[in-house]
Amino acid sequence: NVASSTNLLTDSKNVQLVLDPSLQLLSRKQRKLIRQNPGILHSISTGLQSALKECKWQFRNRRWNCPTSQGPNIFGKIVNRGCRETAFIFAITSAGVTHSVARSCSEGSIESCTCDYRRRGPGGPDWHWGGCSDNIDFGRLFGREFVDSSEKGRDLRFLMNLHNNEAGRMTVFSEMRQECKCHGMSGSCTVRTCWMRLPTFRAVGDFLKDRFDGASRVIYGNKGSNRASRVELHHLEPENPAHKPPSPHDLVYFEKSPNFCTYSGKTGTAGTAGRFCNSSSPGLDGCELLCCGRGYRTRTQRVTERCNCTFHWCCHVSCLNCTNTQVLHECL
Repeated sequence: NVASSTNLLTDSKNVQLVLDPSLQLLSRKQRKLIRQNPGILHSISTGLQSALKECKWQFRNRRWNCPTSQGPNIFGKIVNRGCRETAFIFAITSAGVTHSVARSCSEGSIESCTCDYRRRGPGGPDWHWGGCSDNIDFGRLFGREFVDSSEKGRDLRFLMNLHNNEAGRMTVFSEMRQECKCHGMSGSCTVRTCWMRLPTFRAVGDFLKDRFDGASRVIYGNKGSNRASRVELHHLEPENPAHKPPSPHDLVYFEKSPNFCTYSGKTGTAGTAGRFCNSSSPGLDGCELLCCGRGYRTRTQRVTERCNCTFHWCCHVSCLNCTNTQVLHECL
């Protein structure tokens, strides 16, 4: 149902494509947005893949390590809850779409957008705006239209998901950085041309992980005034009245996280049995915490890998095979 050949997505790994944070198939509005923006489907897919990879990296040493599975619900039942982990999933996937689309605009792979050329002219005493700035405004606008369209209703979960979606987009926007190129005789930096560049997605993931650790628990707020707009009427309030309201950058949740120690079909948690842990670490990746006090087994394995590689002119690399013994600790 895609109008343009530039939106045809070939998946060499035969992985089912899922494009929005609620992990449902594309809605009518989302298909319309794709048709209106030829070339954008590849960008959306790249953004989601980056989000999946970053989620797994950020939680690699946690009891919940961002597990995924095949099928329409990649993250499993956790997305139907209102816990911190759900908040991070929505924020990182929303950020992934925004980041990838903004980058694709400046790369010229989307027909409906280009670089952000609004920054032109004087910028400072020894530099001026120019170059090709990443189009973060188009990325945020498209991300809001595409990602938020899957959210329905006016309940607490709806408000939470929209807030976390926007927090992901705001993080990409706020972490934009100025880059410059020097001009002048003999490499001197007489004048510089500067533009705005997207942050690395690792920087986005690091920021959202910090927000995950400090996420705000909220409740459904209702001002109860017919004069208030729909947006103002329904809002999020901190569960603890002594806490300040969550900022647009904060992640929010409304229920306690499930116990990720053991398998539960009801909550869709896999547990930590079989996970590798660090026996010498007192942190979250340590065997005591990661294995939830159940203990662990230790085994050794021999690993052979290339080592002592030498480059020979021209052009050949020779390596030796080194065999090492690794000690692995596995949660019971």
